Amino acid sequence: MPRPDRIQYQHALYHVTNRGHGRQKIFHSVGYYEDFLATLQESYTRFDAVIHAYCLMGNQYHLLIETPRANLDRIMRHINGVYTQRYNSRKKSEGTLFRGRYKAILIDQSAYLLQLGRYIHRQPAEVRGATDEALEQYRWSSYLSYINRAPVPDWLHCDKTYKTLGQRNRYAGYRKFVSEGNDEETVAFYGKGNIRGIYGDRSFRQSIKAGKENLQTLKGVSGSLSERPSIPVIVDAVAKVFKTDVAAIKLRQKGRLQSNVARQMAIYCSQQLGDHSLKEIADYFSLTNGGSVSPSIQAIKAKIDAGDLAKEYSRLEKRLYKRK
Repeated sequence: MPRPDRIQYQHALYHVTNRGHGRQKIFHSVGYYEDFLATLQESYTRFDAVIHAYCLMGNQYHLLIETPRANLDRIMRHINGVYTQRYNSRKKSEGTLFRGRYKAILIDQSAYLLQLGRYIHRQPAEVRGATDEALEQYRWSSYLSYINRAPVPDWLHCDKTYKTLGQRNRYAGYRKFVSEGNDEETVAFYGKGNIRGIYGDRSFRQSIKAGKENLQTLKGVSGSLSERPSIPVIVDAVAKVFKTDVAAIKLRQKGRLQSNVARQMAIYCSQQLGDHSLKEIADYFSLTNGGSVSPSIQAIKAKIDAGDLAKEYSRLEKRLYKRK
């Protein structure tokens, strides 16, 4: 039976979870946790993932993610894929790390943002039987940032939670809110053996269904269903940023004497920002096969990571997604 498509739209909010294959540990020591947090940082800078809360525990993780660009699948492919690579490199192992496809529950953020943040932050107490006081000592959760016991990384977004909570002293207010324990509705929802894919009232579920069927703006939900930029659109944007013409980017140069950086950037953006397959990219750029795409992707990624083309890549993200 085919897997159902993810419901994705701009500014959707999800509770995303996954655990190790066969319940194996996915975090063994500090280095593993830090590697996973690095992937969250990258999901923010590269794919605009808005992380409202997280909790990493032994053989599982919990994330509260908002997707301004309706790209949850792309975000999670990066998080699970890159972390698996880092895990295997650190542990000197190979093979599958996670049990399979991640679980994503679409959340009515107007009603349940606070409850889901609390549910995620209370996981060490609920799963491990830790005391509420111990939650304030648990290092691998965003809870410490929320109560001002740890710095807030640039990719962690706390303001919407504080605003929704509406307490004058946001740190003490949030600490008190979490200490009150999970509400009955959330406990009942997650207590079901087969958890539904949507957490919201009847009107929210109906609006999601209507939006999915009609492919129109969802009633009562911010944003609309979005489309990835096509390769020609990406190439045109690259041509403008690099002040060259489209033909020069599409032209396949023979030999290694010259490096067409704009062409390499267009190939890289076609995968990273357009989420196009290697075959689609190879066909458009007249390459032999999908494997011929990888050298250009690796070359540009190294330059972006080193800072040499970071500004150009940022400009392309803004141009293609009209980011503010």
